[in-house]
Amino acid sequence: MLAVAAGLLPTGLPAVAQANEQPFPVWLGEFRQEALTNGISPAVLEAVLTGLEPIPRVIELDRRQPEGTMTFATYRTRVVAEPRIQQGRQMLQENAGLLAEVERRYGVPARFIVALWGIETSYGRVTGNFPVVASLATLAYDGRRAAFFRSELLNALRILQQGHITPDAMLGSWAGAMGQSQFMPSSFLNHAVDLDGDGRRDIWNSRADVLGSIANYLASSGWVGGFTWGREVRLPAGMVAAGADEQRPLAEWARFGVVQADGSPLPAADVAAGIVTPERDGSGPSFIVYENYRVLMRWNRSNYFALAVSDLADRIVQP
Repeated sequence: MLAVAAGLLPTGLPAVAQANEQPFPVWLGEFRQEALTNGISPAVLEAVLTGLEPIPRVIELDRRQPEGTMTFATYRTRVVAEPRIQQGRQMLQENAGLLAEVERRYGVPARFIVALWGIETSYGRVTGNFPVVASLATLAYDGRRAAFFRSELLNALRILQQGHITPDAMLGSWAGAMGQSQFMPSSFLNHAVDLDGDGRRDIWNSRADVLGSIANYLASSGWVGGFTWGREVRLPAGMVAAGADEQRPLAEWARFGVVQADGSPLPAADVAAGIVTPERDGSGPSFIVYENYRVLMRWNRSNYFALAVSDLADRIVQP
């Protein structure tokens, strides 16, 4: 049975105002019936949902997310810090054989796999200690994004029914992102792999499964072999970056006057690219980005995040 989180009100209701007018036990009973009709066994439901209560801290965190006022320069300095770069180099060396196998299978360069691992969970060190089922149930009940989290809760139960992890060990972020790769349950079902061959897709404890799952996600999302993510550039006066989705041939950007950050010409490659300027006021560095950058954006729809992963990936292989 999933342990009830500390700090609940006697009524079991969140400490902050809730969006759902139903009492939580009524809502949970309805969800239990939905889960049964979707093939979740009574035994799993009994083990996981009995005694389940919402977690007030989860709703508090959901409603107090940062407003996104941090500059890209500050974010980049914090996220792509020297200790993370050095540890990334160490992880590349320690897992060289495994990463070579992963790269061979999925066609994704090891440095990007390690960079995502490093930024998501500091190479598996910070994975979250919230019980995933209780967190997702809290968010599904709260109602702000009820349909999304209700679907993810059902997916979490499917993962438990398949035996990949036990309820007590199914831990993650307050929003339900799980394990060393921080997959939501739907991403787990779609992309997690059993690379170590033990019959379970264990993104919590198996390094092979973690790295293989990250690579499979990128490969399944359209990673293009033989290309990198992009590079920093200088724009001509008056040009405003329209974003990664405005794709033009590299040669066309060159004709517009875009050059590499050091002033040298853009590569003479037959590839489409977009241009990103991450600072919200249009100041700061700009980057020309290829399809693999857009793949990274499918992992997390944030230019800050995708650029940080790309920067870290480059830095951990630099001399």
